[in-house]
Amino acid sequence: MDKRVVKYLIVIFAYLAVLYPVSVRLKSINWTTDAALLLNLFPVFGLVAFAILWLHALSGVFEPWLRNNFDFDRFVHNTSMLVLVCIILHPLLLFVYVDFNLEKILLYYGHLLYIRLGVVGWLLLITYDIGKALKKYNFFARNWNKILLISTIGFLLTFFHSVRLGSDLQSGPLRTVWIFYGVTAIFATLYTYGIKRIFNNNKS
Repeated sequence: MDKRVVKYLIVIFAYLAVLYPVSVRLKSINWTTDAALLLNLFPVFGLVAFAILWLHALSGVFEPWLRNNFDFDRFVHNTSMLVLVCIILHPLLLFVYVDFNLEKILLYYGHLLYIRLGVVGWLLLITYDIGKALKKYNFFARNWNKILLISTIGFLLTFFHSVRLGSDLQSGPLRTVWIFYGVTAIFATLYTYGIKRIFNNNKS
């Protein structure tokens, strides 16, 4: 198959993976002009971040093939920046809505465990951006693969957080898609950081 066709198919797949969950959320939004709009919008950024991170997880499995078909490093760089913006805005909009009152969040959702999973997942995810910014230093460069693994674990924790608390993920086709994202991401992570590395070490 022509390389350009493959590239376009990859791009289309990536856009669909992100835009489908966003479209589901946008259809359910009550477009108000008051602060309630923040409550309606903040899940959008969580959906975008998770969908892109799912693409990153799959990319670890198919990286050699992807590199042969399009600018893989540019894709990772650009989407990582978008993820950073989204994981900042996702909690920030909610905090602004509740006037930074954490008790209101607990009262609204009522699932402390899954809120904690979201917090821990967020902290682990942000290690990627911290490590990337400080990669010029030997410690972060030397432990870059560990940083990638830590941030990936954070991503997986956000799956359990989102599938339990996300209002759009409790029923319907998006819930099925989300569970598919989560399960395939788990298998992709096991392959990338387990099977693949064992196989490469045995080859060397």
